[in-house]
Amino acid sequence: MTAAIIMGILTLMLITGTPISIALGMTVLVFLLGFSSFDWTTVNIISQRLFTGLESFSIMAVPFFVLAGAFLTDGGVARRIINFAVNLVGWMPGGLAMAAVVACAFFATLSGSSPATVMAIGSLMLPAMIQQGYPKGFSTGVIACSGSLGILIPPSIVLIIYAVATSESAGKLFVAGIVPGMLLALLLMGVTFLYAKKHNFPTVPRASLKEVWKSFLDAFWGLMLVVIVMGGIYGGVFTPTEAAAVSAVYAFLCATVIYRSLKLRDVPKVLLHGANTSAMLLYIITNAILFNFLLTSEQIPQALAEWVTHMNLEPWQFLVIVNITLLLAGQFMEPSSIILILAPLFLPIAKALGIDPIHLGIIMTVNMEIGMLTPPVGLNLYVASHLSHMGLTAVSKAALPFVGVMILYLMLITYVPDISLWLVDLLYDTPGIPAGEGGGGAAFD
Repeated sequence: MTAAIIMGILTLMLITGTPISIALGMTVLVFLLGFSSFDWTTVNIISQRLFTGLESFSIMAVPFFVLAGAFLTDGGVARRIINFAVNLVGWMPGGLAMAAVVACAFFATLSGSSPATVMAIGSLMLPAMIQQGYPKGFSTGVIACSGSLGILIPPSIVLIIYAVATSESAGKLFVAGIVPGMLLALLLMGVTFLYAKKHNFPTVPRASLKEVWKSFLDAFWGLMLVVIVMGGIYGGVFTPTEAAAVSAVYAFLCATVIYRSLKLRDVPKVLLHGANTSAMLLYIITNAILFNFLLTSEQIPQALAEWVTHMNLEPWQFLVIVNITLLLAGQFMEPSSIILILAPLFLPIAKALGIDPIHLGIIMTVNMEIGMLTPPVGLNLYVASHLSHMGLTAVSKAALPFVGVMILYLMLITYVPDISLWLVDLLYDTPGIPAGEGGGGAAFD
């Protein structure tokens, strides 16, 4: 009954158009005032939770990665990555579209954000593809779907938020996202290749090895960010949060000193953009932590876990429920909110059924990727619509074939956990793995 009241209040808030961050906080206040024994001790607890909820070391990675993505987007790194990708695969059938997928995969490893990836790569690749004779709808669909790699390939802000919501290891989640991210990129490239070959899409002249090498050198300092961040984490130099800070500083140096594409007078504007995005995410996180505190204090996750256990569900049946719930939620809410609300509910049940929490995190993230491509709240669709000047309905139809492929890919990720976990197990079993964040304080514990 308590769970029904809480979710009913939250649903009512969302139906009336209340922003998700405010809806979460108001749900807590309305429930405490109207359906519980309210006293000043409760007020003190709420006040403490609002502040102590953000004391997690992992949360500090969010604004740093957001800032790094802002510097890279405005600093000319995306253009250099695109040139390298075009020289690499542009000569193949559907080469420009495949280059867009490759460029999105590369940029995803730098930005950690899906809409930022669509904007940075799409603003350059979409006009080029249309100019070369690619259908506008197909080009827009490729960009929108490839941009979703930004929340799966590490460093991913969504994976960090999952680590915060579940106290799991951010470093472990980063490792788990590498193979699924690369597999999805290859899958999207394969679909693009087959479609382009069937419809005889134009190609660009094959670049010489010298041109490929030159474009690689031009993009080298941007791509080095991946080596610095991931190598630093798994080499024991710094933790994921420290890596986020390093990435922000390095991205600033790339944009202003190495490439000199960003003037110092424009830096305050980039800082303001990063601060606005970070403030929005952190405000959602704060209220979600408060909402999760309410659920925990009312023992709702424990009750749900016990209820599912008594239903004698098999793990595969539970995962079907998880995927359906997340796909529906992804149509109406943005990924951070879904993770913060549902991850603490799903995690106890998953553990009771023997499902690895890291595997669950990857499943949820892939669902969030699909959610970025489904109306009415698919953020990638809005960004792609803005870039292509197509209506939301037209963009949604253009992305639909790729969404179908991604749903099949979701089934593969869900029921073949080794895709997500084999690299984690390999590194976890390796002596000398560094300490990090989450999961009791170790990056690979």
